[in-house]
This record gives sequence, C-alpha cells and structure tokens, in this order.
Amino acid sequence: MSKQKLIKRLKSYYPMERFHAFVTFPLILVYLILNNSITDIFFLLYGLLICIILLIQGQHYWKLKLYRLINKPFNQEKNLNFFKNSKKLNLILISLIPLIFGIQIYQNNWQIIPENLMLWGILANVFGVLEYINYYKLQLMIDNSSDLEYLKRNRRLKIASLAKDLKDNEL
Repeated sequence: MSKQKLIKRLKSYYPMERFHAFVTFPLILVYLILNNSITDIFFLLYGLLICIILLIQGQHYWKLKLYRLINKPFNQEKNLNFFKNSKKLNLILISLIPLIFGIQIYQNNWQIIPENLMLWGILANVFGVLEYINYYKLQLMIDNSSDLEYLKRNRRLKIASLAKDLKDNEL
C-alpha cells in the first residue's frame, strides 16, 4: 500500500475507532445500565469495558502511526511505555473474565437466564479477547486487498502492527 493511501486510510480509520471507543460503546454501556439490573448484566458490562479499553488503545496506536507518516512529532518513549503497560493491563483484565463470569452465574443462582443477557456478555468478552489478539498478537481483521493478498500468499495471518512495533521498540 502506498504511503498516500495509508495516510488517507488512517485519517478515516483512527477517528472511527475513536468514535467507537468514546461514543458508541460507552452509550451502549449507559443504555444497559439504565435499562437493566446490574446483577443481570455484570458480565456483559465487563466485556464492554474491556472492549472500550482496547479500542482506546487501538485508536491511539493508529493516530501515532498517522503522526509518523505525516512527520508530526510525538513522544515515542512515553507512548511505548503506554502500550507496554496497556498490554499488561489487558492480560490482567482478560485473566479476570472467568472470575467475572463466575460472579455473574452466582448472582443468578448458578443459572444462565436469557433475560440477563448472558449470551451477549459472552460475545462481548470474546470480542474483547479477539481485539486484544488483533492488536497485540495477530492481525485478525482483513479489511483491504493487500491483507487478503498476504493471507493468500503466506497462508497465515500477519503479525499485528502494534506487536511488531513493540517488539522493535518503536511506534
């Protein structure tokens, strides 16, 4: 992909991720809290919170990639530390998913009740784990022809851009 195409893509991509991180998912969270008992949606809220945290990291990463391409200065060391610490936080949050699931089940007398949106909670938490993998491990999202060509040619997913940058100690 050419530099100009990538700049154009990032100029639309990072604001979209930012919108979802700061508007879409928080509005869903507020709607759920206002319309449901916390004991019924505890697990769902946790999954949405993980998604919000990861989307905040993702939009920040794409913004920095754009800054690098357009030669806009940023503090590389500070941001590198942000992503290293975020990765640790993400692993802690993901490792707590079974505990939060257990709390949700306990609150509902060890039953999965359709009214408590448990299936949506499972989906939100799985989505959060997949977002973590997409940013910090393997690029799961294939949304352009060069990604598709890479997959066809190599028969495997790409290493995530953020994972590569963290490994190389640069952003």
